[in-house]
Parts: sequence; structure tokens; C-alpha cells
Amino acid sequence: MTMTDMRMRVTIDAALLVVAVALVALWVGGVPGLLGVLAGGVLALADFWWLAARLDGVTPETRSATWGATAGLRLAAVAVAVAVLFVTGHFHPVGLVVGLSALPCALVARGLGLAREGA
Repeated sequence: MTMTDMRMRVTIDAALLVVAVALVALWVGGVPGLLGVLAGGVLALADFWWLAARLDGVTPETRSATWGATAGLRLAAVAVAVAVLFVTGHFHPVGLVVGLSALPCALVARGLGLAREGA
């Protein structure tokens, strides 16, 4: 499986998980819960794609201090985005955290599935 295939499969898995959890959040927490989960999921996927795009061009020969600096900027941008979402008050904080956690769940599940196939 190529990195592009992995990126697409993880994106689809995470998006489906976010939508399913967002529907539950709508039932439990109303519109702020739904918006929180959706905002967290979109932010996590945008961060994942940003990271994946940077990793596509990295080889041991081209790795440098600039890659570390851009990773720090990426994390700072995510932190600012989360802070802005918290401050607006339109998004439920728990929903936002749940939405952000959908991507790691999808990534681990896909990785474990690939490991099982290779074993």
C-alpha cells in the first residue's frame, strides 16, 4: 500500500467516524455538540493532510532543521485554531475534543489492520 492509499483510507475512516459521532453528539448535546465534533474532525483531518504533504518530500538526505520548525508552526496553528473555537462558544468543548480524537482512532485501526494483513 502506498502512502497516498494510506492517507485516503485513513481520511475516509476518520470522516465516517466523525459523521457517526457527530450524529450521536447532536442527539446528546444538541447543535453545539454536533458543531464541536465536526469542527474537531475537520481540524484533525486538515492537520493530518498538512503533515502528510510535508512528509511526502522528506528523505533522510533532505531532512533539516526547517522540517522541525515547520512542524512547530503546524502545531501552533492547530493550537490557535482550537483556542479560537473554544473562545467563540458556538462549539461544545467536549465535542471538539471528541472530534479531534477521531483521527488517531482511525489511524491506529487502519495500522493494526495492515499489520494483521502482513502477518
